[in-house]
Amino acid sequence: MTADPADDTRTRILRAALDLFAEHGYQRTSLRQIGERLRLTKTAILYHFPAKEHLLAALVEPLVADLEALLDSARTQPTERARWTVLEGWLDIMLAHRRPLGMLFHDIALIGRGDTYHRLMEVAMRANDLIAGQNAGRRERVLAVQAVAACSDPIVFFTDVPDEVLRADMLDGVRRLLSPLPAAAAAGPNTDAGAGPHTDATLGSATPATPAGAAGRRRRPGRPPALGREQVEAARRMHAAGTHSVDAIAAALGVSRATVYRHLTAP
Repeated sequence: MTADPADDTRTRILRAALDLFAEHGYQRTSLRQIGERLRLTKTAILYHFPAKEHLLAALVEPLVADLEALLDSARTQPTERARWTVLEGWLDIMLAHRRPLGMLFHDIALIGRGDTYHRLMEVAMRANDLIAGQNAGRRERVLAVQAVAACSDPIVFFTDVPDEVLRADMLDGVRRLLSPLPAAAAAGPNTDAGAGPHTDATLGSATPATPAGAAGRRRRPGRPPALGREQVEAARRMHAAGTHSVDAIAAALGVSRATVYRHLTAP
C-alpha cells in the first residue's frame, strides 16, 4: 500500500492494518508485519495502539459513530419517516464502510473486550425500536430485526456487486419484507397475547413508495414487475454513465437484455 505523505503515523498504521487484515485475516497478521510494511518498529506501533485489538476497534469506530449519528437524527422524526431514514441511512453507511464491515463480520468477537461491541449492540437495538415503531407487537419487532439484517448482510456476501446495484436490490428486498400482508394472512392466527388479530398496521403501511390515500389498497395479484424502482434507477444511472453495457447491466440485475431495454426506453 502506498501511503499519502501527508498522512499522520496513526492513520498510516490503520490503513496498513486494514490492508493486511483483508489479505491475511486478523489472527494471522502481526504487529511486526504492519511495522515492516510501514518501515516502523513494533514499539512505534504500540505507542499509538497498546494492543492489536485496539487497531480493530479503531477501524470499526467510524462505522459505529456514523450509525450513532444516524439514529440521533432519526429519533425525533415521525414513525414512518424515522423508519425509512434509519433503513436507507443504515444501508448507505454500510456501503460506505464496506471493507471494515467485511473484516468485522469475521472478527466481531475480538472486539468484545472493550466497549465497541456493546455500542454496536446498543445501536442495533435502537435501530430495531425506531423501525418497529411505538407500541410494536411481536411481529413488528421481528420484522424490524429482519429489516436491519436485510440492509447489512448482503454487503458482506456480495462483495463483487457494484454499490449502486446492491443498494437497489437491498432496498427492493426490504420494501417487500415490510409490504402489507394479504388480507387473509393479516386476519390469521399471528397475534400477540391479548392483542387480538394482527393487522400489521405499524410496518405494513410504512413503504415510502405507497401513494397518499392508498393505505387500505391491496396489491393486485399477478407477476411482480421484473425490476423495482430502485433497480430501474440504478440501471439508468449505469447506462447514462457509460460504465456498463446493457449486457452487463442485465447480468448484474439478473434480468434479460429486453427487460433492461424496456426500462431504459420507458418515459
